[in-house]
Amino acid sequence: MILKKKLKKFNSDKLREECGIFGISNHADASALVALGLHALQHRGQEGCGVVSFDGKNYHSEKRQGLVGDHFTDPETLKKLPGEFAIGHNRYSTTGETSLRNIQPFFADLHMGGLSIAHNGNLTNALVLRESLVKSGAIFRTTSDTETIVQLIAKSQRDKFIDKLIDTLFQIQGGYSLVLMTNKKLVGVRDPLGIRPLVIGKLKNSYIFASETCALDIVGAKFIREVENGEVVIIENEIITSIKPFPKQKPRPCVFEYIYFARPDSLINNKCAYEYRKCLGAKLAEETDIDADLIVPVPDSGVPAALGYAEQSNKKFELGLIRNHYVGRTFIEPTQSIRSLGVKLKLSSTRTIVNNKKVILIDDSLVRGTTCHKIVKMLYESGAKEVHVRIACPEIKYPDFYGVDMPTKEELLAHKKSNKEMCEYIKAKSLKFLSLNGLYNALIKEKRNSNYPQFSDHYFTGEYPIKPHDNLNGLKIKQLSLLSAKSNS
Repeated sequence: MILKKKLKKFNSDKLREECGIFGISNHADASALVALGLHALQHRGQEGCGVVSFDGKNYHSEKRQGLVGDHFTDPETLKKLPGEFAIGHNRYSTTGETSLRNIQPFFADLHMGGLSIAHNGNLTNALVLRESLVKSGAIFRTTSDTETIVQLIAKSQRDKFIDKLIDTLFQIQGGYSLVLMTNKKLVGVRDPLGIRPLVIGKLKNSYIFASETCALDIVGAKFIREVENGEVVIIENEIITSIKPFPKQKPRPCVFEYIYFARPDSLINNKCAYEYRKCLGAKLAEETDIDADLIVPVPDSGVPAALGYAEQSNKKFELGLIRNHYVGRTFIEPTQSIRSLGVKLKLSSTRTIVNNKKVILIDDSLVRGTTCHKIVKMLYESGAKEVHVRIACPEIKYPDFYGVDMPTKEELLAHKKSNKEMCEYIKAKSLKFLSLNGLYNALIKEKRNSNYPQFSDHYFTGEYPIKPHDNLNGLKIKQLSLLSAKSNS
């Protein structure tokens, strides 16, 4: 991931998972299948994509700014990526500028041979490690903590690659999943708590690593299992082996994979994310139901929860808001007069549906509240009699340090305002959130274990499963590179 949390100001009212990764072994169309897998994972990163392949002798790399479909559907591009082994990466960035040198997968020539790596997540001690490496003579080309992993592998005095990798894993901290490719191996790694996701699939004699099962579906692969927390999975000569170097502990996956990040059709613990989200909505209705005429979701993220709410409360579900799917981050920069329309570029209301109705507006989360404020205003302008906002997760009060791009603590609406103040800010008739115990009950039918929570739920509780080492030590991001981020080389 890019070391940018203190360098960039969050400019969206949704949490963003920053990366999607995909790797495949032993397939004649490896690069094409990686491109398809990345396309399925496009929701995890839209501003940069890359593929590295290996043909048995040489590595080949292609990186692009923008969407996978804009670049890796071109046969001429895929011809530049020969070989039966390939890995790929989607990147999300919060500013308009993206440097090619920070787009993954990374490649390095090491003493043992070539190494390529794709990384989803964030290291919480990256700055400490980087400073130490630079002092010892390491030369960094990017501002990515992924390069720190490469440097540590290269620096390890162990003989075998896997030993070098394990040596490195014991030095890094944070939430991460990795796919690595060497001359002989394809390797998948998941952090000791399993915060960031990684799954294994199989297509005939080819094994696949991917961030989500939806990437397996698009290439026709069979889902085998999730990579376990703290597990290193090695593919070599069509044989899969597993190493678990860390002390055994219970997993704590990121709860927002269930709430928002994962594509609705992806499996998490053998259940579609869509089903979990419907359960969240049903539990929300149990806790916060109110007299109203319509259940209206914020599209597309609020739709499953709204369906669950409607079924549980026996209220009418309607698409009171319509999303314009052709407005994305590449939309032409509007003039000031158009820019003032704000959310109307992406959403519009179905006036005849909401007019003179009491509306329950459902969304998956509330971050800064700016978009919610505009949506509530839009519904009132369309004739809604009342707008009651219901959020299918608890109040987000604390930032993330494990690979989710989000505002600072001070920018989070729930951190600085009471429920009454938040309600007044978004101009709703009422505002209610799903309780923390309600969240756990909806997802796993259990109470939250206060001694060892079943999820990484620090967004709501401030209980970080891994100490954000860089932040606790008050480290400041220095100018990590004298080469402008605008430079492509």
